[in-house]
Amino acid sequence: MPQPPDSEQQNIPLNLTLALAALVVIVAGMRAGASLLVPLLLSLFIAVVCTAPVQWLNRLGLSLRLSVWLTLVVIGGFFSLLGVLLVNSIGTFIDALPGIEQKLYQYYLGLLDGLAGLGLAIDTDWLAELLDAEQFGNWIPALLGEVGNLMMQSVVVGLLVIFLLFETLNFRDKISRALVNPAPSLNRFSEFSRTLKRYLAVKTLVSLVTGALIWLSCKLLGVEFPLLWAVLAFALNYIPNIGSAIAAVPPVLLLLVSPEGGLFDALILSAAYLGVNFVMGNILEPRVMGRALGLSTSVAFLSLVVWGWVFGAAGMLLSVVLTMTLKIALDSHPQTRWIAHLLGPAAGAPIDQAHRPISERDDEE
Repeated sequence: MPQPPDSEQQNIPLNLTLALAALVVIVAGMRAGASLLVPLLLSLFIAVVCTAPVQWLNRLGLSLRLSVWLTLVVIGGFFSLLGVLLVNSIGTFIDALPGIEQKLYQYYLGLLDGLAGLGLAIDTDWLAELLDAEQFGNWIPALLGEVGNLMMQSVVVGLLVIFLLFETLNFRDKISRALVNPAPSLNRFSEFSRTLKRYLAVKTLVSLVTGALIWLSCKLLGVEFPLLWAVLAFALNYIPNIGSAIAAVPPVLLLLVSPEGGLFDALILSAAYLGVNFVMGNILEPRVMGRALGLSTSVAFLSLVVWGWVFGAAGMLLSVVLTMTLKIALDSHPQTRWIAHLLGPAAGAPIDQAHRPISERDDEE
């Protein structure tokens, strides 16, 4: 027997309170289990991206199992080669640190002299404590510990990607046997998987092109360790708003203090970073990805704060990916599609297409 409208209105505050309480419990659980969830989420997103070449190889005539193994071998070889080159660049960078430190110290003395000439009193003892070499030395064991933890998590992520890729071979059959009426659930999952795969593929491709352009810019300007800065630009391109700025700081400072560089070259490199990220992030990425797959600026920045608080630095790196996954999941179900519209940008698909899933809309150019 249906409830009267007054009864439904009285239940709204109770349902809202229960929903907020459930949200608090879920967020607290995710923050408490961040060490377990971060590798799982990373491996899940990598596995979703890897399904595209697996399906492409399968369409060429290879079996699914052979396609998975061939994809894993190619990706593993690529990351192994990149890891060797990156470790070599980091080792060379550590060897060059004494010279960089001496050059920075000369800039520091020149800055003090300039400020003193302007009549500004600077507490040199306080600055010396901030730049104390012993304090920097205390960070080295912590940094090495973080690197070791990162290597261990990389092994775990790699193993999880292997198992998840093989698990996807029979996933649809398992869902079909588990549900009484699997058709609606399979359709929603297919819509969610297709849209998420499209988003991750485009975002990864844009990040790869960004890293390649940064590498080329660093090579042309004579910046040392261009591969290191290219990998940093690729990784931080997933962080909205501030990721590109953070990636530009180390190479610009290095070029500023290097004997072959200077202020003019550092400004040119800054302009190159700004131009690459403006073209890729504001012109090419929205055009290729579609406006329906975007986020509003406030939601993107808020997701950076929230996911960074929940998962730490890894949450900041995955903030847009996690929020887009949530938006795509909400958009795949008619009852929650209105929440996905609130997360999206102001300009998007026409109003008469708002009831349709993301992949079926014609976005306005």
